[in-house]
Amino acid sequence: MPLSEHEQRLLDQIERSLLDEDPKFASAVRASDPRKHAWRRVVLASLIFLCGVAVMLFGLVANVTPGGVPVLGLVGFVIMFSAALLAAQAFRRTAKPGLRVVDPASGATRPASARKTPQRTSGGSSSRSSLIDRLEQRWRRRRGEGESY
Repeated sequence: MPLSEHEQRLLDQIERSLLDEDPKFASAVRASDPRKHAWRRVVLASLIFLCGVAVMLFGLVANVTPGGVPVLGLVGFVIMFSAALLAAQAFRRTAKPGLRVVDPASGATRPASARKTPQRTSGGSSSRSSLIDRLEQRWRRRRGEGESY
């Protein structure tokens, strides 16, 4: 949910007072871009995934099966699955539209992600409208009740 104008002004005022009171902390906050941290997590997760593949392949080649269970293969799969979850979570954080970054030069904030989510229209003609919304709209048109509200 976007901030109202009043909330945005208060946030800007807090940012300016923080810059005046503690410039060292403000510069440290400005230097950290959330997207960089998220992309680092994606790269780290990719490397962990590759390590999981190596463990799984080694387990299959070495044929270590105590009790008939390929333990190293299962451990490799668990590592791969965990890395995939970590990468998906980090990637989702990079695409979050509400994330903002402080510009080091001017101190102003800008959106961290250039992606924008499409807004739903009340008519349901958006590509993100659900199946139920579209079916209700068709039903109203057939019954002659007019457009959906």
